[in-house]
Order: sequence, then C-alpha cells, then structure tokens
Amino acid sequence: MAYWLVKSEPSVYSFARMQADKTTAWEGVRNYQARNNMQAMKNGDRSFFYHSGDGQEIVGIVEVVRAFYPDPEDKTGKFGLVDFKAVKALAKPVALKAIKAEPALKDFALVRQGRLSVVPVEAKHWALLMRMAGET
Repeated sequence: MAYWLVKSEPSVYSFARMQADKTTAWEGVRNYQARNNMQAMKNGDRSFFYHSGDGQEIVGIVEVVRAFYPDPEDKTGKFGLVDFKAVKALAKPVALKAIKAEPALKDFALVRQGRLSVVPVEAKHWALLMRMAGET
C-alpha cells in the first residue's frame, strides 16, 4: 500500500462533506505532477485529507476505491480522476504549523512542495503524522 495526501479548500469540498458523500471522484486536478501522482495510486492506497486555505491541517483519511481513469470534463484527454471513500476523521487534526515545526518532516512533500494538490507520503512520515494525530 502507498500513502498520499490530497488537498481541498474546506469551502469547496470539506472532509465533513466527504464523510456525508461516502465516496467521491477527485476532480479538477490540472497540474501534471499532481496528475502523475494520481496515476500512481492503486485501489486500497490510503491518503490524508488536508484542508488547505483556511484550515491548513490534515483532518481525515480516505482510501482509493477506483484507480485513475479519464476525466470526461477534460477535452484534452490528459487528466483524470481517482475515486476515494471516506475512512475516518483524525482524532486530532495535524496543523501545517506543527508539521513544519517537526524536524523529521523537513523532507515531507507537503513541506517541500506546498502548492501541489496531490503528494506522496513516505511510510515513515505517515506513521509520524498518525502519531501526531493521536492515532496508533
């Protein structure tokens, strides 16, 4: 299993809405590096759900239930979608400020490529972030 982090502005699509919807197609990605990350996702991979903008914190976990497929809204045929299901809200959200303050996360993709909407998460970072969230 691989780990990821996907971002959404809470005013656009919040984790609470994700939980209510149960599943969703992750759409609107138009950055090639983020698209490449989505193409690498496999069914069963886990992802942190990060509230960007106003929230700036990891708030939940989602799971890939349908790997990358063409986005019918993309007339160029270059971009696609991944379907996620809600897994759980974190016991304690992990703020970006706390992530940046943790020396062991200095090479975490969220810190290094802060504007990228879909980033990989190394297993060692996933484990540390889960501990920071009060999850064991």
